[in-house]
Amino acid sequence: MNRREFIAGLGGAAVWPLVARGQQQPVPVIGVLNAGGPISADPAFRRGLNELGFVEGRNVAFEYLWADGQYDRLPALAAELVRRKVAVIYATGTANSARAAKAATAFIPIVFQNGSDPIKVGLVTSMNRPGGNATGVINFISTLVAKRLGMLRELVPQANLIGFLTNPANPLSDPAAIQAAARGVGQQMIDLTASTVDEIDKAFAAAAQQGVGALLVDGDVLFNHRHDQFAALAAHYKIPASYPNRVFSDAGGLMSYGSNIIDGYRQVGIYVGRILKGTRPADLPVVQANRLELIINAQTARMLGLTVPPSLLAVADEVID
Repeated sequence: MNRREFIAGLGGAAVWPLVARGQQQPVPVIGVLNAGGPISADPAFRRGLNELGFVEGRNVAFEYLWADGQYDRLPALAAELVRRKVAVIYATGTANSARAAKAATAFIPIVFQNGSDPIKVGLVTSMNRPGGNATGVINFISTLVAKRLGMLRELVPQANLIGFLTNPANPLSDPAAIQAAARGVGQQMIDLTASTVDEIDKAFAAAAQQGVGALLVDGDVLFNHRHDQFAALAAHYKIPASYPNRVFSDAGGLMSYGSNIIDGYRQVGIYVGRILKGTRPADLPVVQANRLELIINAQTARMLGLTVPPSLLAVADEVID
């Protein structure tokens, strides 16, 4: 054997065990099922994973599938992640993502993050003992609508008619619940709907035409990705509006009240990491995001000719000025 053949033989011998080890320990894949648009995993989610020792490109990979707000696509997308044999499904956007994932598999672990009651929508049997293959973080979006209505009435007491904007394509949308809350405080409400970008424009035009004095915007992935559009339309029609999270207020929306979603993303990352290390979803209690934040955009209030009452300023977590 000559020197070149000997070195080549050493190279083959050195490479083979690495390949074999790689085959024995494949990198786990996290399937990200998003009811909304194409986004990468949130940085806070990655931080949670990092805390458990998982880093993308080193010992974990991602597979992204999204529905672009078309909820009827979710079952097929969830089935595709099951076919690809991902290690964990991270279901985000709305509870519709998690429901689709749970319908597609009883074996692959599912970690969800959304604003719905997970027992009511059939994701878990108990908050402390989820059972089955799903657990996650809830953000109080749907349960805070009545509270947001009260704050909006406090900020815009002269609004005789308040609109409630929902996406009728969202199976979990429940305008009847907010109507009941409004009747309880003697507030007249009108239902407005939008399931496409163009319909958001039409909903604001209809609100202005019907004399809506303030607007309550429901939580929905279509709306979340159009926060700039909402801020521009509210300014154009001079309609004070309340939103479910701070991304709207940061974009110029008048007021938002809801969970700090950054904390939720990190917790989901931690749960996914724990599952990858062997913990069962059934043994991980559903976490309720306990940090709520009221954000008021004082610049927008002045533009609308509103004076923010001291009672709201006193409890606001941040006033954008």
